[in-house]
Amino acid sequence: MNKPEFVPPSLRSIVLEVRDLLREGWWKFFDWLAVISWKYLFFVSFLVLIIGGTMGLGPLAFWLIVVSILIKSLAGGKHRAELAAVAAASRADMEALERRVLEAEMAALQAQIEPHFLFNTLALIGQLIETQPQQASKVHADLIRYLRSAMPQMRQQGMGTLGQQIELSRAYLNIMQARMQQRLRFSIDVPEALALEAFPSMMVQTLVENAIKHGLEPSTEGGEIRISARLQDGFMEVEVSDNGVGLDMHADDGVGLSNIRERLRALYKGQASLLTEIPAAGGATFILRVPAADTVSQT
Repeated sequence: MNKPEFVPPSLRSIVLEVRDLLREGWWKFFDWLAVISWKYLFFVSFLVLIIGGTMGLGPLAFWLIVVSILIKSLAGGKHRAELAAVAAASRADMEALERRVLEAEMAALQAQIEPHFLFNTLALIGQLIETQPQQASKVHADLIRYLRSAMPQMRQQGMGTLGQQIELSRAYLNIMQARMQQRLRFSIDVPEALALEAFPSMMVQTLVENAIKHGLEPSTEGGEIRISARLQDGFMEVEVSDNGVGLDMHADDGVGLSNIRERLRALYKGQASLLTEIPAAGGATFILRVPAADTVSQT
């Protein structure tokens, strides 16, 4: 049996292999220069100068060091840019995850609160049907308005318009007024120019519910809730205040207020806030302060 003849590789394949090896070696050298410290590079350069001088390659060693320093400057900038990009992507992922967690928490909180509110409202309608049919019809209409305002906000992943938030709270307050009678009064003052502006969902509603639960319901006389909105120094401020029993400034925030603060931090990266005030006349005031959209002009 004849042995197969050995076919030497073609010159082209040899050149391609050498090119690939040089390219791989170049990028390894480039990456190595990107991560080593300048102190280590100077130390290695000093050794190269000494070794190159003893071997009669001083000029070559000198130019190799110069080229390495130039590449180090370029590679270091590239490495820093890559690290900055990775860090920015990581921060963006964390912020997106925080927003998703907060919206999930809000949805879970709504799921716990809404059945209780709905059952109470349906029970109220059932009572009014026998005693005050017209009032029962009004509460029924307000409940429909409440649900129509609430459902879209659940689908908008945490953002809607200020007008949607106000309509939701108006329907809610109408229902609560039917339950509390003369013990609840309310007023709403929101300019039309702000109604279409983007605003985080359910925050105004949470403050309204907080005012009723902690401010007016504990008071035998009840009180008044006021909702207003304004532009102030480049910020949109939505204020919810009541003249109820007041607020214990030393007490911790409840779940609702804590959720608002965390959502503001995640959505606006520290540019928004929830301010708390205790008026001299009593009660409590909460102010949601978020950056105003560029399209809103002072009127």
